[in-house]
Amino acid sequence: MNKVICILLTLCLFVCCHSKINAQADTRTLSFPKVESKPTRIPDKKKVWVFILAGQSNMAGRGLVEPQDTIPSSRILTINKQGKIILAKEPLHFYEPTLTGLDCGLSFGKTLLSHVPDNVSILLIPTAVGGSSISQWLGDSTFRNVKLFTNFKEKVEIAKQYGQLKGILWHQGESDANPKNIPEYSNRLTKLFTEFRKIAGKKTLPIMLGELGSYSNTKENWMLINEQMKRYASIDRHAIVVTTGDLIHKGDQIHFNSEGQRLLGQRYAEAYLKIKK
Repeated sequence: MNKVICILLTLCLFVCCHSKINAQADTRTLSFPKVESKPTRIPDKKKVWVFILAGQSNMAGRGLVEPQDTIPSSRILTINKQGKIILAKEPLHFYEPTLTGLDCGLSFGKTLLSHVPDNVSILLIPTAVGGSSISQWLGDSTFRNVKLFTNFKEKVEIAKQYGQLKGILWHQGESDANPKNIPEYSNRLTKLFTEFRKIAGKKTLPIMLGELGSYSNTKENWMLINEQMKRYASIDRHAIVVTTGDLIHKGDQIHFNSEGQRLLGQRYAEAYLKIKK
């Protein structure tokens, strides 16, 4: 009898835990758009400004997507898994479906719209993969089923097919924030961004680098990565660092919360407007 009771209790515990996990997953994806929306027409490529979103999880996005993040604009476009043009709704990244959430892309696009000619559309191309180090990008490693640099090149080709490549939004460094990799970070940025621009065919392509947040459990190392970014930007007049010191994490000391992601997108747009002058 005791064995039967134990088995029943174990089964109940399993069901409760499984239901709780599913409820959490459902909450995370509650406001994800259910339907892709296609543009009524694809604009002339001369009138499409393309931006690549690259890096690791804070660019891929881990914030909670809310209804306001899924309201599309006919002038802000992105791509789906098949590389087809669709209207941009958060989340934009699709490489890690069990993890991905709100990123800064749509906020960037909305902010930029008010500063570009009325006949210009914005195309956002996602390439970020959570947890990826800069060495893995340089080495074209396959990480979380994505061949990082190869995927970047493929997405740049899509960018060239549909519009004019105007810049790269980069947020990465958490995976390199350790004593071994910190001293090499600026040099590795130089190598990687040289390759990015070579693929883009534009030596002066603007690159906006987002700082790591100020809330880490290993804050000292994260701040050292930020210093490396600033060192790089000081010698590259076509790069600019985006500040994040006042942004808040979502409760894990790693990822920006939703409000932080929206503010980050605005700041990337403001940084681009400064650097493109």
